[in-house]
Amino acid sequence: MDPTIGNIIELIIFVILALVSIVFAIFVVTAKDVVRAAIGLVVTMFVVAAFYIMLNAQFLGVAQVLVYIGAVGVLILFAVMLTKKEFGTDAE
Repeated sequence: MDPTIGNIIELIIFVILALVSIVFAIFVVTAKDVVRAAIGLVVTMFVVAAFYIMLNAQFLGVAQVLVYIGAVGVLILFAVMLTKKEFGTDAE
């Protein structure tokens, strides 16, 4: 198997996306603020969509962005914003 420059660039992009995905997935689990965890989840879902695009599954990548990021991500953020408890205040 002859490594061409295209294969090397694709491998570098994959490694960068994998590292970003792992970092933000850990951030989602360890974040104390719910809004920051939701934003980390949205970034992780964008990276998953980029993985689908790299696999030549463009429809799944677009569906990932529209359904999960567009609907679920916004739903989580609205649910957090509409709760009665105030996040990030010092009065506890």
